Amino acid sequence: MSGRRGAGAPEPADVRIARLAGEFGGKAPEAILAWALAEFHPDIAIASSFGLEDIALIAMMADIRPEGRVFTLDTGRLNEETYEAAEAVRTRLGVRIEWHFPDRAAVEALERSKGLYSFRESLADRHECCRIRKVEPLARALSGLRAWITGQRRGQGVTRRELSLVEADAAHGGLLKFNPLAEWTDAQVRDYVRDRGLPYNRLHDAGYPSIGCAPCTRAVLSGEDPRAGRWWWEGPEHKECGLHGGDRAAAPGQRKAA
Repeated sequence: MSGRRGAGAPEPADVRIARLAGEFGGKAPEAILAWALAEFHPDIAIASSFGLEDIALIAMMADIRPEGRVFTLDTGRLNEETYEAAEAVRTRLGVRIEWHFPDRAAVEALERSKGLYSFRESLADRHECCRIRKVEPLARALSGLRAWITGQRRGQGVTRRELSLVEADAAHGGLLKFNPLAEWTDAQVRDYVRDRGLPYNRLHDAGYPSIGCAPCTRAVLSGEDPRAGRWWWEGPEHKECGLHGGDRAAAPGQRKAA
């Protein structure tokens, strides 16, 4: 796969993304990851919440480029099991994790005015909490990058069924966003983690296919959508927090993706 064109007019962004998506189709995640790291390092990073997918990607990156970058968002409401998984990844895989936190004043103002569980009052209130704890810190984490990598998969829920292997992140200035595991199934991810003996979040063994903030995540029941445990008091069309697509809880001034 060639990342650069010869002399002449630069390739339009939408044309480049469509071309790359076509070239990446059917490729192993390692191949996509290797191309992205070769093209953009050090201005590219894996965004990790330390779920199975993210840990698989970090292990792949550690093989390809050990100095590759990983960042995560500490919302202040994470499960203890998530911190344990993060520390196990740091020590076992030898990666440096860039932690980003919410703005202290914004969190204090929210909790003083609306209490500790305002996110359960309405979708707007939940978006406000996600914006403060996730969306704004993500914008800081992405500042200075030219691309980022996520562990999203098409099989994770209705909001991700059309997920592309590479896309333009309109909410963050058109950064390229790579989703190397988009075509993988849940079984492929689990097999990869198991076969390599990688550390993982213990909540996955307790029925949590998707893990976010502790008060906003529960185990799923047999037959439920994989993201049914996220914000379970809302409808199935609202299973995003604004970091990716779907209902995008965009921060003020950020353009929502169509």
